[in-house]
Formats: sequence, C-alpha cells, structure tokens
Amino acid sequence: MSRASLIDALQPLAGQVRSLATRLWGGTTLGVRAMAIDEERVLLVRHTYVSGWHMPGGGVHAGETAEAAARRELFEETGYEATGPARFLGLYFNPAMAGRDHVAVYHMSACVMRHAFRANREIAEIGFFPTDRLPEGTTPATRQRLTEFFEGLPPADHW
Repeated sequence: MSRASLIDALQPLAGQVRSLATRLWGGTTLGVRAMAIDEERVLLVRHTYVSGWHMPGGGVHAGETAEAAARRELFEETGYEATGPARFLGLYFNPAMAGRDHVAVYHMSACVMRHAFRANREIAEIGFFPTDRLPEGTTPATRQRLTEFFEGLPPADHW
C-alpha cells in the first residue's frame, strides 16, 4: 500500500480520534450547521467518518463568527456559496458530545454552486433532497431542525 493510500485509509479514523479527544478533554465547543434550501429541497451531506445524512457544518474556528463558520463549512463541504443573507435559527445543546457542545443553525436563503463537488476524505457525497422525501439515514436531529423550520416551531433546547 502506498503512503498516500495509507493516509487516505486512516483519515476517517483520525477524525474520530480527534472528535473523541475533544469530547473527553476539550472545553466547550461550538459547531454550526447550514440549512441550505432550494425551493422545497434541502442540501445534505454524507460524511466518510459518521453515518447518516446531515446539514453541512462543522466547528467554529478561533476568531471566526458562527455565521462565517456556517458559510465556510457550507462552501468547503459542498462547493456551494451562500450568496444571500443568513438567518440564525437557534442554538442547541448537544449532550452526546461529552456535555460541552452547542450547535448554531443558520438558514442560508440563497446559494450558488461555485465548484463541482468531488468526494473527498471528509464528505462522501452531497445531494439536494425534497423535504418530504429525505434520504434513508437522515439523522433525527436534521429531520427535527427541518420540521421546526417548515412548521414554524420554536427551536428545541437539545440537538
């Protein structure tokens, strides 16, 4: 096996180890999710290191606002750039991440594809899905955030 092949093979494991270390020894963490909706379709991603379909997102970097992180993660994971205003939808406590994690969700009102998506070490695939026909494996939290948005419900406290 070549060095590059070995690195590619170990990349998902490295992500899981980093996530576990943060959960066990890190301080409070802040993540973001971008709810990008095109008419009645939502943009979702499937990661290489965790099962299910999720809204694009990730961690907020030092010196970065949550909204800027949501825009960055949307672009990095999918190739779509948020071109319109972002609307803050809610801040959720995620107890699954060692009781320290919070997730901010933003609705991106307009997005434009800036480069074609290619599967990589982090994201296996992306897709726009009708909100009434989400793919099998869409996470319960993703489904709940979409229900809150489309039914005008207040955000829940927990992810």
